[in-house]
Amino acid sequence: MKRASGGLALAALVAACSGGIVPQGAGPSSAGSSATPPRIDYNVPVRQPTPSTPIAPVAVATVAGATSAITAGLAAGPAVTALPLDRAQADSALAAFRISCPSLVRRTDASGLTQGADWQAACTAAASVPRGGAADFFARWFSPVQVGDGKAFATGYYIPEIHGAREKRRGYEVPIYGRPANLVDVDLGQFTDTLKGKRVRGRVEGENLVPYYDRTAIEQGALAGNAPVIAWGADPVEVFFLQIQGSGNLRLPDGGVMRLGYDDQNGRDYTGIGKLMMDRGLLGPGESSMQGIMAWLRAHPDEGRAIMRENKSFVFFRELSGPPEGAMGLPVTGGATVAVDPKFVPMGAPVLLSMDRADANGIWVAQDTGGAIKGANRFDTFWGGGDQARAIAGGMSARGTAFILLPRDTIARLTAEGRFGAPARP
Repeated sequence: MKRASGGLALAALVAACSGGIVPQGAGPSSAGSSATPPRIDYNVPVRQPTPSTPIAPVAVATVAGATSAITAGLAAGPAVTALPLDRAQADSALAAFRISCPSLVRRTDASGLTQGADWQAACTAAASVPRGGAADFFARWFSPVQVGDGKAFATGYYIPEIHGAREKRRGYEVPIYGRPANLVDVDLGQFTDTLKGKRVRGRVEGENLVPYYDRTAIEQGALAGNAPVIAWGADPVEVFFLQIQGSGNLRLPDGGVMRLGYDDQNGRDYTGIGKLMMDRGLLGPGESSMQGIMAWLRAHPDEGRAIMRENKSFVFFRELSGPPEGAMGLPVTGGATVAVDPKFVPMGAPVLLSMDRADANGIWVAQDTGGAIKGANRFDTFWGGGDQARAIAGGMSARGTAFILLPRDTIARLTAEGRFGAPARP
């Protein structure tokens, strides 16, 4: 959901201003409120995967360091009818595809694979597909294309629910910031074509544009007077994972819900601390899931604070009045939306994942992005909200093969251009 990081990037934060980590199972104080906030189970266990055998990728010449799908090397995949599709999951993907269509037909595709008009016929047909007919629709209108070596890796993200309040009070002392007034977002492509698609974020200091405050500086008060505090969280670990996921629900002291969505990010590189912790021997076997990371942080607050500050990225939020949205500015669908790198997957396109765990298999629609989701065949599956979504996303780590589903007319054009079977010319 316009996230600065990938779901399940395995990172968390102990906020310095919070006074420590809320112990597992401890609820926030609700001083000044007669309502007892409902308990939120922060320790939903990871769902154990059902093994699945992925389709083998097609052998194709690839380009090391390719910057887009059109330059990465393409191969035609197997017919859609030969791919394992769950009809109910395909129906969800079709619903998500319909949502994307109005934007899809007029977007500029950064991957270089498609043109807006390529999608028009399929989008028109999608409007009249009966329930249960999605698998047949995708088989009729699309052909699978493998980008690069096709070897896919998928993680997961979800909509977390955490304790929070609109105003600061005892037990709710972790600030959740809105976008700072002094955050400058620069489109470098306006200055030179060689930097087209590149952006930087920073702040003006004197006559210079300098990097924006990193996480440590923000924790130490650098945003005072520059950014609104739109809410206060009870648990700093959960607030950081709220940043990881990019949106979420705050369960308020009176039982109400405040919905938050991604607004912006400080421009600093994202560092997933899970790998750091594993490399340093802090996590044992089976502890590298989101739930395992959070448990370690709560058990080791002092070490956790230092490690989490190694992730300099910081996310700013806004209150939502509608459903959560992805990077296309459109609602996202649990079990059907996937975050991608738009340089390698057209935003709004269907993607077929054939993975080594069954729940990641199926057709997904590229409607979101993430700072950790970079390169060909890197995906972040969206699971919606609730305990089940948390259980799946928290431990999602799947490997297999990916195919982009492109309109048949697009395939004909790419074939005529000689794009298949060898790295394509820029």
